This record gives sequence, C-alpha cells and structure tokens, in this order.
Amino acid sequence: MDTRFDTSVQELKYKILREIARGLFNDTLLEEYNEIPLRISPGPKSTTRCCVYKERAIVLERMKLALGGNKNIKNIVEVVKIACDECPLGGYEVTNRCRGCIAHRCQKACHKDAIRFDEVTRTAIIDKTKCINCGMCARSCQYNAIQNYLRPCEQSCKVKAISTNDDHSAKIDDEKCVQCGACVYQCPFGAIMDKSFIKDAIDILKDSDYSNKYPVYAIIAPSISSQFKGVALGQVVTAIQKLGYRSVIEAALGADMVSYAEAKELEEKGFLTSSCCPTFVTFIRKYFPTLADKISHNLSPMATIAKWIKEHNPNCKIMFIGPCISKKQEIKDERVAPYVDVALTFEELQAMIDAKEIDLASLEESPLDNASYYGRIFARSGGLTDAVKEALKEQGSSFEVKPISVDGLDNCRLALMKAKNGTVDFNFIEGMGCLTGCIGGPCSLTHEVKNKLDVDKYGYESKEKTIYDAIKHYQD
Repeated sequence: MDTRFDTSVQELKYKILREIARGLFNDTLLEEYNEIPLRISPGPKSTTRCCVYKERAIVLERMKLALGGNKNIKNIVEVVKIACDECPLGGYEVTNRCRGCIAHRCQKACHKDAIRFDEVTRTAIIDKTKCINCGMCARSCQYNAIQNYLRPCEQSCKVKAISTNDDHSAKIDDEKCVQCGACVYQCPFGAIMDKSFIKDAIDILKDSDYSNKYPVYAIIAPSISSQFKGVALGQVVTAIQKLGYRSVIEAALGADMVSYAEAKELEEKGFLTSSCCPTFVTFIRKYFPTLADKISHNLSPMATIAKWIKEHNPNCKIMFIGPCISKKQEIKDERVAPYVDVALTFEELQAMIDAKEIDLASLEESPLDNASYYGRIFARSGGLTDAVKEALKEQGSSFEVKPISVDGLDNCRLALMKAKNGTVDFNFIEGMGCLTGCIGGPCSLTHEVKNKLDVDKYGYESKEKTIYDAIKHYQD
C-alpha cells in the first residue's frame, strides 16, 4: 500500500482522481475513460469483490463522482450503491454471553414482543421483524449479552443521518446530514464518497494558461503543514504554482482577520459561537436553531481572505485546498459563493500533482509567509480560542473570555446543550466538527496523532510576531 495514505480505500480514491486528472490535463479523458477501470482494478485473482467485473463497475461509479456526481443530489456526499453490499445489516444481536437466565429482564423490557427464547438452549432470540432497535433489552441485560452492531457508516454518523435502503445499501438523509465526512473516511469499502470538482479546477487552470485573461489563486488550509510527509512545505507550494496557480495564499491569514474581528464581536455581544467550521455552523442551524443567532457573523477564514482577494482582483479565480468535505458545501452558500470558485481536498491536490508528474522532492522551496502563529494554529482544536485571547490582548480589551474548545460532534453537542439550557460557565464556544480539529479532516492524507505537533511547529515558523503584524498590510 502507498504509505502516503492511511488506508487502501484512500489509495483507491486517489488513483481514480489521479487518472481523471491526467486525462483532463492531457485532453485524453474521453478516449481513455473506459480504460481507467482496467488500469485501476486488481486482476481476477486479487479482486476483493465477487468478480473483477464488479470491481470495474464500482470504479466507473466512483469516476462519475470524481467528475462531479449526480447533479440532482444537492448533498456533497453520495452513496456508491453497487459498492455498498458487504456490511451486515446490524442492529441488536444476542451474543454468546447470554446464559439463558430465568429473570428474562430483556423480554420484559421489550414493548414490541420481539424477544423469545430457544426451547433447547433457553437463550434469547430477537425477532428482527418486530425489533425497532430501541435498545431497552440491551440496557436491561445484566450480562451485557445483547449488543448493537451498527454498520461503520452508521456508527460514525453522530447526527443519525444514515439508514438502510430496501436494497440494503446505505441511505443518507440530506436534511440531517452536516457534511462532516466521517462516513466517507470510516466506510471500509469506500461506498460513501464526496463529490469532486477536480474537473472544474483543471478547466479553470487550463483556460487561464491558454487565455491569460485571469489569475488563479490557491488558498491553502493551515493543516497542510501536517500532510505531505518527506518533503518541505515550501516544495508543496512550488508544486501548486507549477499546476498553474498564480499565487498561493494561507487561509491562516484569513484566520488572523477572523480572530481580530471575532474578538471584537465577542466583546460586543457577550456570548458567541465560532463560525470557522462549516460543519459546526450547519450542526447548530439544524439541531440547535435557537442558538443560531449566537453564531459569529464573520465569514470563515477561507471566505474572509477570498473576499479580500476578490475585492482587490475582481477578475481572478480562487480555489480552496484543505482536508474538509464540508468546504465543498460551504462554497455554495450565498455569502461565500461570490468569492470561492472551487474547493479541493488534499487528496485531490496530491492526485493533480502526480497527474502532472511533478516530483515534489526535487523542487526548490517557495516562501509562504502571510500569516501569524495564531492564524496557523487554527488547524487544531484550541487554536481559535488562543487566537481570540491574543486578539483581545492586542486590542487592549479588558473583556474576560471564558472559552470552551470542543472537537467532534458529540462534544459539540454537549457544549451546545449546556448553552441552550443556560447552564454555562463559558461565553465562547470554539466548535470543530472533526476530532482534533481540521487536522482530523476526512480528506487528510494522514490522520496521525502527531499532526498537532506539526501544526504548532508550522506556527512557530511564522515571521509575524502578532496577529496585527500579519493583517496590518491588508487593512483598507
């Protein structure tokens, strides 16, 4: 397996993106389209499916998602139904820990008459046609003999947006989904994927190269500092420029701008939730609508710096590159759409670099010195909180910020429930949908624990000593 990726699923996804990108760059995609599954799928003796033909059919479906997916589905996350057939249905099952006791608490706890007992072994049996998966039986069993076996995608989804179709494939409730991407990363068969807009990106880059009528800017997320192992970040910046981008800008500079503005907003309002993570913002709006007015009115760092660039270069094109699926959804928001043209992931960036056969290790380093330490540490949980504290300090404010930093939707839910009920000892919620923050994003190349150290090291390398030092040249 390619050591650049955590799993073979990620590697397969990357290979498809790379082949699509190569065909687009070389204008050979149409003639090579049906050959790509042959190049990517394993041979008949190594197939992971029932047959190599199914492997190739699945690759074709993934290729469609790599080219933008179903236009009628507004959600950025889609299910590859043909790939979603290997998981057991799940639900509550009686394990071999059942002792066939005479108390029968499980049966008494069930209000649907779904539990009976084997006449020979006396062990419990769950009638799946009656069971509604309420869990009352499991909670009543003193042996913990009844377990809930959820599919990986269902288990990873903290908003219960995933259920099962009649054909046993996963089904996503778009009204519940917050585009966190956990299901995409956790599915062992890669049956859930995010749509790619790599075609849009390459079309823009090629048109810019041919016509020279507009510059293309790349805004890179600060979590990039933890991604490309074995090469310097400056070499990655050079590679991005070689793809055709006029300039590479740190989203961390937008983070500096946000922290300065958000600190003032917090002082004015007295209570605030962050607006940097689109998954967290969507989570509040869908599940805690009474707190929606507490969301910071600031755009995310990506949108903030993109807005500044577009206002000063109206004819330019802007692409964001990061670890996040929900950014692809965010750029459709009416407040953001005028400023960001395409959102890409680190997986897609790696595919584009390799499609152009750019050798990262051989490149010279290009500088990347827009942001402060505080803007760069937005990539990990707690970074925004530290930045807001620093911004208040730099602004000479005496306001006492009492923050809580939460990562992962379960932890976000607990903090928001406290805020909703008024049982709080904090006045600022920094919420991030992914565990550990952006460095845990679903489309990261790697999710190693030490990524936090890489982000902090990247922050310390900043030449800007304060947030104001970073943004003073960008103040109108």
